[in-house]
Amino acid sequence: MTITKYSLIVAVIALVLTMLFRKQVRHPVISYIQNFLGVFFIFSGLVKAIDPLGTAYKMEEYFETFVYTFSEGSLKFLAPLFPRMAEHAVAFSVGMIVLEMVLGLMLIIGAWRQLTVWVFLLLMLFFTALTGFTYLSGYVPEGVNFFDFRHWGPFVDTQMKVTDCGCFGDFMKLKPKTTFTKDVIMLLPALILLFSWRRMHQLLTPGGRRATVIVSLTGFLLFGLSNFVWDLPVVDFRPFKVGVNIREQKQKEADAEAAVEILSYTLTNKKTGKVIEVPYKQYLKEYKKYPKEDWDFKQNKTEPAIPHTKISDFEIQDLDGNDVTDTILNRPGYSFMFVSKGLEKIEEEAYVQVPDTVYVLDTVSLPNDSVILVKTIDTIVTKEVEETVYTFPEDFLMRFRETIVPLANAAQQDGIPSFLVIGMEDPDVARDFARQIGAHFPIYMADNILLKTIIRSNPGTVLLHDATILGKWHYKKLPPYETIRRKLIKKE
Repeated sequence: MTITKYSLIVAVIALVLTMLFRKQVRHPVISYIQNFLGVFFIFSGLVKAIDPLGTAYKMEEYFETFVYTFSEGSLKFLAPLFPRMAEHAVAFSVGMIVLEMVLGLMLIIGAWRQLTVWVFLLLMLFFTALTGFTYLSGYVPEGVNFFDFRHWGPFVDTQMKVTDCGCFGDFMKLKPKTTFTKDVIMLLPALILLFSWRRMHQLLTPGGRRATVIVSLTGFLLFGLSNFVWDLPVVDFRPFKVGVNIREQKQKEADAEAAVEILSYTLTNKKTGKVIEVPYKQYLKEYKKYPKEDWDFKQNKTEPAIPHTKISDFEIQDLDGNDVTDTILNRPGYSFMFVSKGLEKIEEEAYVQVPDTVYVLDTVSLPNDSVILVKTIDTIVTKEVEETVYTFPEDFLMRFRETIVPLANAAQQDGIPSFLVIGMEDPDVARDFARQIGAHFPIYMADNILLKTIIRSNPGTVLLHDATILGKWHYKKLPPYETIRRKLIKKE
């Protein structure tokens, strides 16, 4: 799906709605704008409501970036707010998504017209500022603050602090420039409605519009929550879908990346800021003209036949740091992969008692008249030392004890191995966690972002067969092993 195709579909639906309710139309153009913006917002909110955690992760990424961006200058008092906001990223995500969908519906039915157009305009200004920051950060060299406009340089896409705004979740990825342009264009109809709100059509009675908004607000909220609190997203837009063979797809993406050709180099003079583009073959002949100490380089390549996804980043290691990716992907038969994007733990400073051994040195004479020093234990006492102690919330432990471990034990009795992959963690903490949940399966580690992409549940369960994903379950919806065996496992 492209933004052009998406906009055309929305345009057709808006036209149908305008014609369908033509009796209520006061001004055809204004009504069409209402319907277009309303449908656009409902759809864009809906694809995010399918995966609210994805939007929350994107917001966390923005908040982390803003900490640095606002750490200098007259606005530095804002910097401490963003870590706190990151803690509530899920609430912000759900609230924004629901607002977007409800606002779209309010435009279509003409509810509280003046209030609606003002809220819509303010939300569009917010989106435009966000996507503008995303795109314009490409002009900000490494080590330069965004608000230090004097030191901006040529646009380099790798300089963008956030490479995707997440406006359509994983349903449709847009380049930051495209998204920013889209938001700027949508400000125009938003301004038209602001000055023409009295000409907007209204459907239903005042009570009917009010009831529609209340019911839709409740429905949208429950729908969003159902896609991560109680179950996995109803539609999986991410690369780790059921039916995907991770090993084969990873190899295809690697082969496609290897086949990419360099077309040219974009060279930026570090002193003058001059930008030139040199064809690849010409550069090979003239490369001595462009020493690296004077020029910045950017390769312009052909697009890979198969785009890079997080499957390319599927890398797993054991607690000793050894790579076990190939072992997992080449494992024949069935296996259960349990995923925890991060162990929920409470960090506390506590005094603990440790043994303290006191030694004494004594001299011992040898027959050859030489003397050696011998260290012997004098006393063993205990002393208190302060150290960091980690504990795991009981609720988090019970998710594993009541669902994950029983499934793993039952599968093991049936000859099917299991393993747990957690986010990067202190190996001793991971081993202690395994002991507390009673795990008798290996624990591995991987990048947190990869694990968040694989499954939107902590913990989540993935059934593999020869590296192919056969099933995925939220921990609250994990069926007994016998049910999974009956439906998905064929004895080999």
